[in-house]
Amino acid sequence: MLDRIVTNAHYGLRDWLIQRITAVVMALYALFIAAYLLWQRRLDYDTWTALFSNNVVRSFTLLFLLSVFYHAWIGMRDIVMDYVRPAGMRLAIHVAVILALLMYVIWSVQILWGM
Repeated sequence: MLDRIVTNAHYGLRDWLIQRITAVVMALYALFIAAYLLWQRRLDYDTWTALFSNNVVRSFTLLFLLSVFYHAWIGMRDIVMDYVRPAGMRLAIHVAVILALLMYVIWSVQILWGM
């Protein structure tokens, strides 16, 4: 009989829960934007500027983008871990994805707050 070694890692449950939470945040943001677009009679630069000049909308947008990036990280990590066998290549892909996502976060903050 084999003894099962329990490590208390629970990464699968945590990642599953984070995927669901980020999906809910993205869905709420999509509903918010859809409702805003349906409510507006005209969409022009001034309308978009007025929307994104509000710090609550900027913060919600940043939360949405961070959710997209974290959701993407978990998905890409799982795909790479499942399908890429050579450890060196897996590490290189992980580093490339992490660096790209960090750059996207920095770029998002620069766009939203005009830094």
